[in-house]
Amino acid sequence: MTPSSGRGLLHLAAAVDQPGAYDAAAYTEPARLAERGGLDFVTLRDGFARPGPDALAVLARVAPETRRIGLVPTVTTTHTEPFHVQAAVATLDWVSRGRAGWRLDVSAGEREARLFGRRPAASAAALWREAGEVADVAGRLWDSTAEDAGARDPATGHRGGRHPVDFTGSTFSVRGPSTVPRPPQGHPVRVVDATEGPARSTAARYADVALVRAAGCAQAAAVREELRSAAARFGRDPHTLRVLASLVVDLAGGEATAEPGWGSLLPDRGHGRRGATRRGAQGPPLYRGGPVDLAELIAAWHGQGAVDGFHLVPAEPHRDLERLVNGTVVLLQHRGLFRTFYPGSTLREHLGLARPASRYAAAGSGS
Repeated sequence: MTPSSGRGLLHLAAAVDQPGAYDAAAYTEPARLAERGGLDFVTLRDGFARPGPDALAVLARVAPETRRIGLVPTVTTTHTEPFHVQAAVATLDWVSRGRAGWRLDVSAGEREARLFGRRPAASAAALWREAGEVADVAGRLWDSTAEDAGARDPATGHRGGRHPVDFTGSTFSVRGPSTVPRPPQGHPVRVVDATEGPARSTAARYADVALVRAAGCAQAAAVREELRSAAARFGRDPHTLRVLASLVVDLAGGEATAEPGWGSLLPDRGHGRRGATRRGAQGPPLYRGGPVDLAELIAAWHGQGAVDGFHLVPAEPHRDLERLVNGTVVLLQHRGLFRTFYPGSTLREHLGLARPASRYAAAGSGS
């Protein structure tokens, strides 16, 4: 069954963060569970101030244990080499056969800066400008090597399909070309948390998916409109930007009511107000309730055109992801609001996004 909503496809993603876990099974099993539910992708957070294994390496390990679900690690653009970052993300796309994404983030703290000793901490605005430059050069590098770049020209004996990038940013320069052949998706999916102002321009210009930590339907709709308008000003088709509301979900109470408070969308049924509640300025808002009411909230926000979908962070990783997939997702599928199978094999196909042509395709270098 395919979704019947006039608002377009509903997209669902989930975090598979496992604090303190280093064993691969701790991440493989939740990714498989999310895949059984047909979710678009899973995310895994990372950062220089966050203890734990490298997110990109973990999801590269998860890739051969899954078949369809997208894999989106956080990779910071601060204190890292853009050439190495894009090569690692491109490699994940190859390893997963076209299911890689990349959640861009920045490291603004002095503590992180001291880990490297190259430069002091910078403002969020400066770091997100740099992140945009990294996103830009990554796309250029992904295009710089064609799929058949290893083939030799029979006349000259030279290998073709490689293009120098010669990019100079505010804090780095890259000549290129990439050492990794063009990824299966052309460009792996770029994800940006666009909640805070400094990140919104980068999201509008370069992201395929923007995450928004919104505590109410109206707030989410306003940010979505702002992002799409900005994308249009950058010359993009705004309909190619997917905006997902990010919520922490605590399903411990079964069908118990959500806490009264922020962003309540569903009506009071005599048991208190159900909906999203404020968790704190630094994290996603919290939904506390049951799988049925969460399905209602998702359907309502999406039905009103406030968002293209949801990125859901289980409050308790094992319990809440299972209740999300086996409860909320099943209810949405029964209502025809969410797919029951993957129509394609790549993350771009899950999101309804076209594979971008190489900027060098016109020169006959392949796409």
